[in-house]
Amino acid sequence: MMTDPIADMLTRIRNASMANHKSVSMPSSNIKVEIARILKEEGFILGYDLLDTDKPQATLRIHTKYDENNRPVIAGLERVSKPGRRIYYNRQDIPWVRSGLGIAVVSTSKGVMTGRDARRAGVGGEVICYVW
Repeated sequence: MMTDPIADMLTRIRNASMANHKSVSMPSSNIKVEIARILKEEGFILGYDLLDTDKPQATLRIHTKYDENNRPVIAGLERVSKPGRRIYYNRQDIPWVRSGLGIAVVSTSKGVMTGRDARRAGVGGEVICYVW
């Protein structure tokens, strides 16, 4: 039984990147699709696809991205807020990840967005993960 599907998603992406896989598949959910959208917008992955949307549980396939030396673009993924301990920040307290080189993925009342976008929108929320 999986108790933290977002941590499972991040672990699958981390393992696939370290093993130089072109893509990784996982069960889909709305929050996972939003995290994948942010990773694509920020340039950490090539893209993502939703497969088997007619089935009760769709599949999310994420296409990993590598630089010209075949090193993964994602150097690190860290789960912050966990099911047993939720971490919330006000707008002004959302942390900078790696001095601005990484992103914080935040779930706000206006949707899932990066920490930078949450500061601009003037909202705080639950910090889901850090990516750098």
